[in-house]
Amino acid sequence: MSMLTPPGMGGKYRITGDKYPRMRPHRRRGRLAVGVVACGAVLGVAGWGTLQLIDVFTGGGGTATAAGSGCTTKTTKASPAASVSGSAAAAVAGSAPKPAQITVNVFNATTRSGLAKTTADELKKRGFKIGEVGNATKQYDKKVAGTGILLGPAASLNTSLPVLATQLATAERRTDAARTGTTLDLIIGNQFKALTSQAASVKALTALAAPLPTATTKKGC
Repeated sequence: MSMLTPPGMGGKYRITGDKYPRMRPHRRRGRLAVGVVACGAVLGVAGWGTLQLIDVFTGGGGTATAAGSGCTTKTTKASPAASVSGSAAAAVAGSAPKPAQITVNVFNATTRSGLAKTTADELKKRGFKIGEVGNATKQYDKKVAGTGILLGPAASLNTSLPVLATQLATAERRTDAARTGTTLDLIIGNQFKALTSQAASVKALTALAAPLPTATTKKGC
């Protein structure tokens, strides 16, 4: 008779053997929990990878999320005006004077005769007012190696000077703090061949006159 058999019980109730019965936990719930955790991990990694791909293809920095806040901030970048440098466009855009409001003196600093007259006539056709036309002073005569110099008072740096520059994009821009008035000088240099094409100058003027789009920020929670 085994020690596990209660006193007075025998027959079919008799317990024989020397091993204790083992109680095993149900395995299904454990396996299900492990499966759920594994699926969550896979989905998390996949989502993170997707966000990284979106960031790569969109250039990054478009959307930011505040940690723990659940809010997102989206910034739209402004594009600079075509054919105009960023700093000049920012200062002039939307407030540039029209060619009809600008008076230009045209001076020839080369040994080729007639350039001042033909250039002045072309500028007049394009809407500019023409002042003096002739040879350059000794300060510039035969001393301008490039295509030309655009000269004006200090106040013209971000107003009328960029407008005149649309007609001769390769010219050097200069300002004279001691100079008064609003008239500009176009001094023709040795490498001058012609003004910027009218199509290109019109495009540059349009870009210069149009106000630049500003960066906008949107927040959402």
